[in-house]
Amino acid sequence: MNKKNILAYVLALFTILAFIAFIVLRQTEAFTLSVFSDYRNLILTGLLNTLIVSFISLLGSLVLGFVFYLLSISKIKYFVALTDVIKEIVYGTPLLVLIIIMAFLIGPAFGSYQRNVLGVIALIIYMAPYMMNVYKSAFISISNDQYLAMDLFGFTKYQRYRYIIIPQVIRILMPPMMNNFSMIIKGSALLNVLSFAELYYSVRIAQSQTFAFVEGYIIMWGLYLVITIPLSLFTKWVERKYTLWT
Repeated sequence: MNKKNILAYVLALFTILAFIAFIVLRQTEAFTLSVFSDYRNLILTGLLNTLIVSFISLLGSLVLGFVFYLLSISKIKYFVALTDVIKEIVYGTPLLVLIIIMAFLIGPAFGSYQRNVLGVIALIIYMAPYMMNVYKSAFISISNDQYLAMDLFGFTKYQRYRYIIIPQVIRILMPPMMNNFSMIIKGSALLNVLSFAELYYSVRIAQSQTFAFVEGYIIMWGLYLVITIPLSLFTKWVERKYTLWT
């Protein structure tokens, strides 16, 4: 990155910081973060719960998304139709609505009232069709010429996947998977409607005790950015690496 680009980004960052400072200074109450010192453990626990739930949801959506992908390429038309219908239903349903339906309608219908678990399942189901599309893009990228070459050199099924297919799929899978992980982290905030002690809910509890709502929102915003911005930068780094490899 040349000096002009660096200067442009520095100026852009200062612009955002100046905007935040303006918002803070426009508040009628005195701004102080010290009131949250007694709630540090509560907020950090909420942050940790957000990361844990997001990671579980990522792994779950990777597995379920791959199952959906296998069903979508099945020779049995019912499975193909089923995945298409589920995909369109999920695309047309806001995540908040899906969490509520899963926790208060679908779960109880099966005798389950573990609302936190049901909320995580809703996150997994919501992200699964997006993961399915990622798998489709990854496997489509392997051309027929490569399969012909594998046949020509007598590759076994294991060798095909170990040395040719899986390395290419992983390189293509990584950037969109990281983007989906970022979506999961941000979407996990909606679990607060189930009183799950993730970051948003924990900060709200602290706000209700301190009445420092502005400071709480700033802390909440900053902590989400601490997670998502490095993840975004890592995704861009992976994309650049993938471009060099190809």
